[in-house]
Amino acid sequence: MDLAIDDFKKGNLGFYVKTFSIPIGIMVLIAMMVIPLNPILLDILFTSNLLVSLLVLMVAIQTFRPLDFSSFPTVLLFATVLRLGLNIASTRIILKDGHTGTDAAGNIIEAFGAFVMSGSYVVGLFVFTILVIINLIVITKGAGRVSEVSARFTLDAMPGKQMAIDADLNAGVISSDEAKAKRKEIAKEGEFHGSMDGAAKFVKGDAVAGILILVINIIGGLVIGTTLHDLKLEEAAEKYILLTVGDGLVAQIPSLLLAMATATIVTRISSDDKDLAGQISSQMGLTKAWIPVTAVLLLFGLVPGMPNKLFLLAALLSGTIAWYINKNQKELVIENDIKEKEDKIESPEKIDIDDVSDNAAVSLDLGYGLISLVDSDDKKTSGPLISKITGIRKQVSKDLGFIIPPVRVKDDLALESNTYEIKIGHTVVAQDKIFPDRKLAMPNEDTKIKIQGIEVNDPSFGMKAYWIEKHMVSKAESNNYMVIEPEAVIGTHLNQILIRFAGELIGQDDVQLLLDNLSKANPQLVQSVVPKLVPLHHLTIILRNLLVERVPINDLKKILEALSNLAEKKLNPEELSEAVRPAISSLLIQRISSVNEPLNVSTFNPELEQMLISMSQKSSSEGLLIDPNLAKQLIQSVVDINEKMSAENKTSVVVTSPLIRKDISILLRQHIEDIVVLAFTELPENKKVKVIATIGEKITNQNKENNNDNTNV
Repeated sequence: MDLAIDDFKKGNLGFYVKTFSIPIGIMVLIAMMVIPLNPILLDILFTSNLLVSLLVLMVAIQTFRPLDFSSFPTVLLFATVLRLGLNIASTRIILKDGHTGTDAAGNIIEAFGAFVMSGSYVVGLFVFTILVIINLIVITKGAGRVSEVSARFTLDAMPGKQMAIDADLNAGVISSDEAKAKRKEIAKEGEFHGSMDGAAKFVKGDAVAGILILVINIIGGLVIGTTLHDLKLEEAAEKYILLTVGDGLVAQIPSLLLAMATATIVTRISSDDKDLAGQISSQMGLTKAWIPVTAVLLLFGLVPGMPNKLFLLAALLSGTIAWYINKNQKELVIENDIKEKEDKIESPEKIDIDDVSDNAAVSLDLGYGLISLVDSDDKKTSGPLISKITGIRKQVSKDLGFIIPPVRVKDDLALESNTYEIKIGHTVVAQDKIFPDRKLAMPNEDTKIKIQGIEVNDPSFGMKAYWIEKHMVSKAESNNYMVIEPEAVIGTHLNQILIRFAGELIGQDDVQLLLDNLSKANPQLVQSVVPKLVPLHHLTIILRNLLVERVPINDLKKILEALSNLAEKKLNPEELSEAVRPAISSLLIQRISSVNEPLNVSTFNPELEQMLISMSQKSSSEGLLIDPNLAKQLIQSVVDINEKMSAENKTSVVVTSPLIRKDISILLRQHIEDIVVLAFTELPENKKVKVIATIGEKITNQNKENNNDNTNV
């Protein structure tokens, strides 16, 4: 209320107009049906009704898309009620004062009736009947049928449109904001066509009501005129039929205009740059169409007995239009050629921001020979690589617990034909070559025959493989080769890259999105931790550190609960990252080992582990400073164990003290990308653990021998 008072003081009357115009208008419509109106006021309202109908039709013609006039069903309802209210008011005056003369119901009704009747009320009745038939049977019925079909097809197509938007979003073609806007537009489109299906019934009902009102006025007028006012039948018919026909025309012409507007809205095709007039002129302005028309009209003009002059004149007009269209098309072609040449001349000096800036988090650049993996023969669908990337993004997002950014796929002429590059930001993190017209055959332990093909190392696992021709697939599969499609090779490689660099792909916006989602179920937890105990940027660092070591962050609730319990310890983000690991380590372990199987781990020799702890304590904040020879032996021991585990298709897990877990992880991950290093505190109590190897027994024995040699010296 205070805001409204301020608006009034500032002279903002538009607020009141928008707020109260519709309620006041509805009250006026109701009053028209009850309160008798003066003929002058009736003339004003009939003129306003005609104005509104013309305005609605013009707006319908000028809109680019049906949704641009989304308020049309409601406007149609109000216009229909206005016209019916006027019919009631005019009927009251005609039946009450019609005996006084043809001007009893106002000048507009009299003028329309006299003009159409042309001195004969029989002619007027027939003309009016034809007008009603055209409105009811042709336009209104057709518009209603189109509205019904459009509503049905629109609702049936909504699931497919939603899936297409999801596919484009996952493929990185559109952003999340664009996807939201498209989904909103689809929902709005469904509501609009559903409303139009019902609104078409208003127009049909209005036409039927016009016929009934006509009959009532004529019969009622004749009865009242002859019985109450002692008029002769012919005199009563002349007065009341003129008034009735005039009243019907004043009502039916706006009704016809609104019916045309309804048909225009539901029959037109959406266009982003042209209104209805522009669409029709551009599509019918074809020289190849107008020339045959000219020839046919000219032929009719030369036939004896025909109205030759008229046909020849029509042929001349048609030929002129054809010449004019052809001239404009040639000028347009010349203008486009000049513009293209100017663009080519200016292009070397012109640099756009898009040429030097690329904000894509993940990019896949393809050589020109790999474009076939992206394009599809069916223009409505994407290529196999896009579908594969979409599936990978969904799966990795589900596994890691946050939405992986869209992957921007683009061609790069600087690359070799069959080469592809994967970028994180602007950094190239992977590059390899595939052959789109072949398939990759990977041997396994049971493979005994070497197959003919291009020998390579698989980009994902580094194993020996062969790019074979398609006709050799059956032979390869029969010899225990695993045959992989080219897009699957890129997809698997991309999958590994996304997991490896997941820590670089999550940002503060992504973390805030996760918090917003969690706050729907646990609002108090989120409010009490972020940003009161842990700022958003610190939480982002913590989640990044977890993802770097492939710890999923699906259970954000547990992470926040663990952080809330650690708030009093005043730890930095790096220390907090280590402290919350025991709370969510089970998410990582369940990906490595199934529930019923024991967790196979490797541990350090106690003496070696104590030695590493002492080195870490002496190194302080500088990290673990270790002797190069010792580091080399340590890494080699873990590599040997990892190769043995990989041969058994198992993940290598190293367990050590929490004091050196992070330092050991950093050291080993430089040489073994998929190594998992856990602290003793991260092992679940309900999980069986099986020690398959002890790291460092040979190393400690060798160090003792070296120490003895030094003592003897």
